[in-house]
Amino acid sequence: MLAVTLILSGFVKAVDPLGTKYKIVDYLDALHVKQLVPDFMTLGASVLLSAVEFGLGICLLFAIRRRLTTKLILLLMTVMTAITLWLAVANPISDCGCFGDAIVLTNWQTFWKNVLLLACAITVARYPLDMLRMVSKSNQWIVINYTAVFILVVSGWSLYDLPYFDFRPYHIGADIRKGMETPEDAEQPQFETTFILEKDGVKKEFTTENYPDSTWTFVDSKTVQLSRGYVPPIHDFSLMRVSDGEDITDSVLNAKGYTFLLISPQLQDADDSQLDQINQVYEYAEDNGCGFYCLTASGEKGMNGWRERTGAEYPFCQTDETTLKTIIRSNPGLLLLKQGTVIRKWSHNRLPDEPQLRGSLEQAAIGKMPQDSVPGKILVILLWYVLPLAVLAIIDRLWAMYKVYKLRSKK
Repeated sequence: MLAVTLILSGFVKAVDPLGTKYKIVDYLDALHVKQLVPDFMTLGASVLLSAVEFGLGICLLFAIRRRLTTKLILLLMTVMTAITLWLAVANPISDCGCFGDAIVLTNWQTFWKNVLLLACAITVARYPLDMLRMVSKSNQWIVINYTAVFILVVSGWSLYDLPYFDFRPYHIGADIRKGMETPEDAEQPQFETTFILEKDGVKKEFTTENYPDSTWTFVDSKTVQLSRGYVPPIHDFSLMRVSDGEDITDSVLNAKGYTFLLISPQLQDADDSQLDQINQVYEYAEDNGCGFYCLTASGEKGMNGWRERTGAEYPFCQTDETTLKTIIRSNPGLLLLKQGTVIRKWSHNRLPDEPQLRGSLEQAAIGKMPQDSVPGKILVILLWYVLPLAVLAIIDRLWAMYKVYKLRSKK
């Protein structure tokens, strides 16, 4: 249980290193030290944390370097439990981000989960040699090195392109309009209002259920939210056109044709190495009657600077920065919508080129949903990582059994 939890936690962080970086920044912001830590350090910490968790989980599962591995896991779980206790009590951020966007837990749920894992870590640290090895000492280096290469390649590719698995509400195939809907039978937020009244110099608190007669004088009132209620997966998506201040969210989402959205949380930080391809996509959209908008949280200065650097002629829309970071893990990134449904997503390193932008989108391959399904992606992981290690473990155990058999035969 401890090994699988560490492997899952490390892997979901590795496939979305930018998401983990954003969560680390949230922690630093809560501690009021965000401005002291540069971006490259938070990104490096994100990649390192995912690799450590995943690597320790694999070493525990295969019983590699048992004494060292169990001590390191105990240290890790002690630190993590202390951090999540602080989160549960102080509530500086909404969730810890232990499993990225794949599994979202409340702070108290995270704390009790870590208490259970800490108990497991204490147990394995106390009895490390009771774990049975899955590979012999002579072959453990293969598992360690292969695991390190695999998890770093996963993080590197996710940074270059986009996360291999997308757990966010703006994944390919998602209908943004449906994600914004609230079901009729959904739980509504609940509030309690307390009234402070005074009579004969005595102040008391009352609710609506025991509100007194008119002989009491109103002093003050306070309202407390008891439960959050249902919150739609997409609740903060809006497009405010900069040129005239008009909200064009509904018109973009309900447009019958295709719409390209260039996403950049902060234009001054955006990669401008692919300007020609961005402008090429814009020209293609103009020629084929498709919408094209640049969504950003930058101010007028940032937008003017981007126009000067790129010669951009497309319209700009103001959108919440956190929303833009959630939509796509690239700055800039490109989104293709059709009637509010996400058809394609590209990082700035993998933008569609001229051969892909020929003809109408109805006929082009990029105008259709990609064929790489989630089961297919899982199969790739199984073939490239799980299967080789499984084969190694089987061969190693068979060879060990053969050596024991030969030794007994000699005796």
